[in-house]
Amino acid sequence: MSLKERLRADLAHAIKARDEVRTATLRMALAAITTEEVSGATARTLTDEDIIKVLLRERKKRDEAAEAFAAAGRQDLADRERAEAEVIAAYLPEPLSDDELRAAVREAIAEVGAVPGPEGARFIGPVMKLLTARLSGRADGSRIAAEVRQQLAG
Repeated sequence: MSLKERLRADLAHAIKARDEVRTATLRMALAAITTEEVSGATARTLTDEDIIKVLLRERKKRDEAAEAFAAAGRQDLADRERAEAEVIAAYLPEPLSDDELRAAVREAIAEVGAVPGPEGARFIGPVMKLLTARLSGRADGSRIAAEVRQQLAG
């Protein structure tokens, strides 16, 4: 079962169970996926990887909105956004632990042939390109970049 089919099936279950937050979140996610499919010159069918990218973007929006609502003193709306982010997170791959991220960065540095130390900064781009493709959906780009910089600094 593809990720999109799973989202649709879970939406049907959420509607039957009268789970308002889950229903609204899954509808929003499917709408975002459909919008992505029809954007551009020609319509296309998204792969599961593409759908994960859309879901990551939607979760990030929910996290940012929750922070904004909390800062504005609207805890009720912040809680709703956090609940929606949790629903979306259930469909995303398991995030990397710090140890797994360190190991992946070490491996990428070795593959690229980067040398930690003063010369390490020039290898950030190639290492990031490799890791961004590999760890898509499993680690935030800023988290990957911070680890790459730390390891390349020596």
